[in-house]
Amino acid sequence: MPVKTDRNDARALAQIMRMGWFRQVHVKSRPCRLFRSALVARRTMLNEMRSIEKVVRAILREAGTKLGTPSRANFAAKVREMVIGDPTVTALVEPLLSVLATMLAELTRMTKQVLSIVRDEPVCRRLMGVPGVGPITALAFRATIDDPERFRHSRDVGAHLGLTPTRYQSGETDVTGRISRCGDELARTALYEAAHSLLTRSKVWSSLKAWGMTIARRRGMARARVAVARKLAVILHSMWRDQMVFRFGKAPSAIAV
Repeated sequence: MPVKTDRNDARALAQIMRMGWFRQVHVKSRPCRLFRSALVARRTMLNEMRSIEKVVRAILREAGTKLGTPSRANFAAKVREMVIGDPTVTALVEPLLSVLATMLAELTRMTKQVLSIVRDEPVCRRLMGVPGVGPITALAFRATIDDPERFRHSRDVGAHLGLTPTRYQSGETDVTGRISRCGDELARTALYEAAHSLLTRSKVWSSLKAWGMTIARRRGMARARVAVARKLAVILHSMWRDQMVFRFGKAPSAIAV
């Protein structure tokens, strides 16, 4: 409105209610909101640790040392080993390493809390039957969807999480773009990571992995991960709604040459 006042806002709201120009919005249950808060707290701690680790790496590069890729548990020990004999660099990195040690202990405690939640959630345990889906992904999906009955079709979950491509159509122009990235970023990222794990780490054959690898060979691994993440959203919703277990499919007995 060109003139925005409280009176005009009240009149607009009254018009919306009178004409029915609104739709019901799902309000998540308190347990799901707490589940998501636990996941956000853990991810925040993990992101801050990565930021500090990058600073430590930058300090070592300035000193002419390249750290490599040690595990998170061995990160501090490796840094201290490489800065022995250089008191100036040691004085710079030691406070950061002390902070990392405290954060690592708290991250471990948060991870145990998440695992404890998943252990008591039958829905999460069911969803973890899908290869590539771990406790974090299962709980993120559980906390985001909350009630599977609010989606009429399982394929709608992919669009809800921003895993479907955008489209711009006008006259003779019809462009299909990248995924929309709408909806909950936490669940979308978890599904993407689960898809990557399924395609690269899972050693158990499944029709889902075979389908994803076919896309990877034809269009690249990046597109395959997105496609498998979208398919995972559909599968997880169907399993949850219909109380079913994951079907691996029947592996081909022979490969035609």
